Amino acid sequence: MTVLRSGKLTAWVILVAVLALLGYASRAAGGKPPKDAAYQYSTAAGGLVQYAIILAVVLAIARPDWSLLALRRPRAWAQTLGAVALVFLAVYATSAVVSAFGDPGREQGLTPTSWDSSRAVPFAVNFVVFVAVAPFVEELTFRGLGYSLLEPLGRLTAILWVGVAFGLAHGLLEGLPILIVFGCGLAWLRERSDSVYPGMVVHGIFNAVALIVAVST
Repeated sequence: MTVLRSGKLTAWVILVAVLALLGYASRAAGGKPPKDAAYQYSTAAGGLVQYAIILAVVLAIARPDWSLLALRRPRAWAQTLGAVALVFLAVYATSAVVSAFGDPGREQGLTPTSWDSSRAVPFAVNFVVFVAVAPFVEELTFRGLGYSLLEPLGRLTAILWVGVAFGLAHGLLEGLPILIVFGCGLAWLRERSDSVYPGMVVHGIFNAVALIVAVST
């Protein structure tokens, strides 16, 4: 690994560490989002600001080597679709096991417990942030920049460390195993497709399903 790439990797590790520290510090201080967070414009506004800052840092680390972000056409579509199915299977299987011992969805606090038609507009705004903005920025951060910088250490190493970093960056405890499996699965998908686009789609679908199921039950 070149000195330049090494410096970029250090900067990326610092970014992930800051995200993890802020996340866990917020939980420790009782900073769990309100139960109706998905119905508040402030949630969307806060999310947009947060993701804008993260994206700016990611772009600053990556420049001028934009290939690190893996914004390119996926290869081997049939192979990629098969990998997508395996990722969903692994994540939902892990979720089922973890949910038998706790409530990871409640821990994060972003999924509503019921549908409120009177606040459909703010819900729709938050839906866009959760399903489009968050996957776009997080995939560039972890499966784009992070995986590219870690790949010289070995593909398996990159997949595992990206998964762990993704999980820790969310600042959760009960949901950590699910996030790590999801993060590893998306990193494996990135390795198979050589692109962040499939991961963005899978990530967005996963978040969309979680929100839709939450308001439908």
